[in-house]
Amino acid sequence: MKVQQLTKQYDGKAVVDGVTFEIPKGKVLSLIGPNGAGKSTVMGMISRLIARDAGLVDFDGRDIAKWKSKELSKRLAILTQSNQIQMKLTVRELVAFGRFPYSAGRNTPEDETIIDQAISYMELEPFQDRFIDELSGGQRQRAMIAMVIAQDTEYILLDEPTNNLDIYHATNMMKIVRRLCDELGKTVILVLHEINYAAFYSDYICAFRDGKIAKFGTVKEVMTREVLSQIYQVDFEIMEIEGKPLSIYY
Repeated sequence: MKVQQLTKQYDGKAVVDGVTFEIPKGKVLSLIGPNGAGKSTVMGMISRLIARDAGLVDFDGRDIAKWKSKELSKRLAILTQSNQIQMKLTVRELVAFGRFPYSAGRNTPEDETIIDQAISYMELEPFQDRFIDELSGGQRQRAMIAMVIAQDTEYILLDEPTNNLDIYHATNMMKIVRRLCDELGKTVILVLHEINYAAFYSDYICAFRDGKIAKFGTVKEVMTREVLSQIYQVDFEIMEIEGKPLSIYY
């Protein structure tokens, strides 16, 4: 997937301005940056949830806007920040929605097997008959990821998946993101505010500031004192844990 010169304006102001980068296949890519830097807007344009004003998202050699929704939903899945479920659904019923692009609600035995596998992968068997609104925040996030796994797409987009989770559940969520890539071969693109999660669990980082890309590269290329201080306008120190550069800011 290639992003070329993406631009988005609100009230005459460019919130995304000529953004160009390529998403590495089979890797975890994190979009970071301060509030208002444009990262969630870029994610929205990549997923077609937000209309772009200019530029191109090239998905498998074709403008993503020209893909039929049913076919695109078999290749790309997204979880946004607002995942409030209004219906009274069990975990299994929620996960089954992931098969909708294939069976339109008339699940086959093969669909049911894939649903079973997704529930098992996320260790949700004890909760599969419980209603979503009866779960903890961490369990609910795992159920959402299970639905994405059941959708069986090559690309997974996650907009702030650790939002509103405590440290324990946020760390577990990032471990799941890593497993989606390493064990299931998914390409994962996520928006993160916590830069140390991005550093520890990503392969590549795209850092934004003022609607533009400030730095794109490997974790070690982006997680430097000079780059982070420029992006966030605070002082940083960088140290390594298990070979990963992690930051302290003050």
